[in-house]
Amino acid sequence: MIQVLFVCLGNICRSPMAEAVFRHQVKEAGLDAVIAIDSAGTGDWHIGHPPHQGTRDILDQYQIKHEGLKARQVRSDDFIQYTYIIAMDASNVTNLASFAPDFVEGEKRATIHKLLDFAPDRSIKDVPDPYYTGNFQEVYEMVEESCERLLAFIIEKEKL
Repeated sequence: MIQVLFVCLGNICRSPMAEAVFRHQVKEAGLDAVIAIDSAGTGDWHIGHPPHQGTRDILDQYQIKHEGLKARQVRSDDFIQYTYIIAMDASNVTNLASFAPDFVEGEKRATIHKLLDFAPDRSIKDVPDPYYTGNFQEVYEMVEESCERLLAFIIEKEKL
């Protein structure tokens, strides 16, 4: 099973949006039996909370299921359990380092990417946080495009 973890700061806006969008795309591609998806935050402020209302509203607008999503914090075992960890911005990548366990040589570990690495034609490299900007539509468009390209990348790399 290929496992993908999306990460942002609080796990209530960007990463649960990416989780829901990517889960939808994976299901549409008929790969939901081989790709598992989750999300987490580097912060602990929202643990157990559902996605932000703005995230839920935009997902509802595009008829993407989000029921049951609850915020959680990144754990050190995520680096071993997941195949890919996809961060929303550079600060998330930096913050992930504080959760990473020490690895034994030969031990499987996740590869870490920024989501917008999969949208190289975009002028910005970090997904802005709509918790602060309020621009859930702009973030949705970035997430949808980048997730499509992420899925294509995984299909090619994993030979699916």
